[in-house]
Amino acid sequence: MSHSAKNRTYLAIIAVLLIVIAATSYKFIVAGSTAKSPDGRVAIVLEPGERDLTLREMRDFLAGVQTMADRLAHGDMHAVAAAARGMGMARTHDVPTAMMGKLPLGFKSMALGVHQQFDTIAADAAVGGDSRHTHMQLSDVLRQCVACHAAYRVAIRAGSTAAPAHD
Repeated sequence: MSHSAKNRTYLAIIAVLLIVIAATSYKFIVAGSTAKSPDGRVAIVLEPGERDLTLREMRDFLAGVQTMADRLAHGDMHAVAAAARGMGMARTHDVPTAMMGKLPLGFKSMALGVHQQFDTIAADAAVGGDSRHTHMQLSDVLRQCVACHAAYRVAIRAGSTAAPAHD
């Protein structure tokens, strides 16, 4: 095989590998594991345990928001800060890397934004922030929650042995 033929072969192999890397990156970072849902939302298709983790985190968020609302009504800004901190960016470490690859970019962006908003609320409330301001911040977070639930639902991968759950 001539030198130029070897170079063309190497370039072809490199091109194929780059295409595979690009496709894998797109799937892992942007597209995730999704399907069209009959209700028009994007269904994020997960394994049963991954779905349970996602729904548990959402229930924890709801409980945290309830705690924040209660403590806000009583003017206890330090408790508001503590509740918000528990839902901040530190919480993102609970999500396994393999599962992150199944989440579409839009969902990941919304989720990370919400975690960051909770960190901001915690920081503002910790310094004795204004309860009206905190209430507006909490309203912004809830607006993101509503938008996310309007756009996405969590589904179990077809063929799974787990019983279907409602969301």
